[in-house]
Amino acid sequence: MGEERDGVALTNLDQPLFDGADATKGDLVDYLDAVRDRIIPGLAGRPLSVVRVRPGQEPFVQKNLPKYTPAWVPSTTLWAETSRRQIRYALCDDRRTLLWFANQRAVEYHVTLGLAGALDHPTHLVLDLDPPEGAGFDAVVTAAGLVRRALDAEGLTGLVKTSGSKGVHVFVPVDGTDDDVAAATRALAARAERLDPATATTAFIKDDRGGRVFLDPTRAHGATVAAAYSPRIRPGATVSFPVTWDDLASVTPADFTVRTVPGLLGADDPWHGRMPAPQRLPEDLVAEGHTIPVARVQAMHEGKRRARALRGE
Repeated sequence: MGEERDGVALTNLDQPLFDGADATKGDLVDYLDAVRDRIIPGLAGRPLSVVRVRPGQEPFVQKNLPKYTPAWVPSTTLWAETSRRQIRYALCDDRRTLLWFANQRAVEYHVTLGLAGALDHPTHLVLDLDPPEGAGFDAVVTAAGLVRRALDAEGLTGLVKTSGSKGVHVFVPVDGTDDDVAAATRALAARAERLDPATATTAFIKDDRGGRVFLDPTRAHGATVAAAYSPRIRPGATVSFPVTWDDLASVTPADFTVRTVPGLLGADDPWHGRMPAPQRLPEDLVAEGHTIPVARVQAMHEGKRRARALRGE
């Protein structure tokens, strides 16, 4: 089964999308086309990484565009320090490109926090809240309330969405440099943790979290995040979906899937249409953040210390 839309040939639309998706490749195409006016504003101009899933294979991350990519797909080239090479990222700026990715079985859409050409000036500060193994969504809701209180105390406002997995993402539009946004992210996570350390933690090492919700303070310096309205490779083909702070306690991530979301949307855009204007970062927040070690670096040193202790050194 196949068809063509906007000049893109769509093939094998009746194939299952992935195990447990309860959806076909055609459902993915139809979903992305239905929400294109909502998802594209969050993708446009941002280096894009996708997670694709082929029949009979494990999902895989694609950053570098393949050689067979059509010439009309917009792209930008960035140097990757870890692999020591140039990476050609897609810029999904239009419907045609989105449909091409859908036909490539690209299920997840992850974007940088800054725009191409201005990655050192993130447009948003992002906190990713991840529940411990076995915890219900209510634990994440409680932790999100702590983040909201920490934001309110600094006069900052943001929006919240389900991650499409088990947690939530808090987005705060900001005006600041990469270093300062990274510092403010660390400080906000730390302040939310201090409000209720029995519920939330910034501990990067899983064994140190003690059954608490992880407030990830590391979404900075080139990090990516699942875009609003992006599907996820999770049971039911769930979607990262905007929720108001007041409604967060009355939903679950499973409520939002590629099958249900188009029917939940009205004429407005509950994400980009409600996003506040960029906000200046409070000086005290940034200053505190610069005193907090970067979690990944701290965890690396701690891991080495524990390894030496086990060896009796």
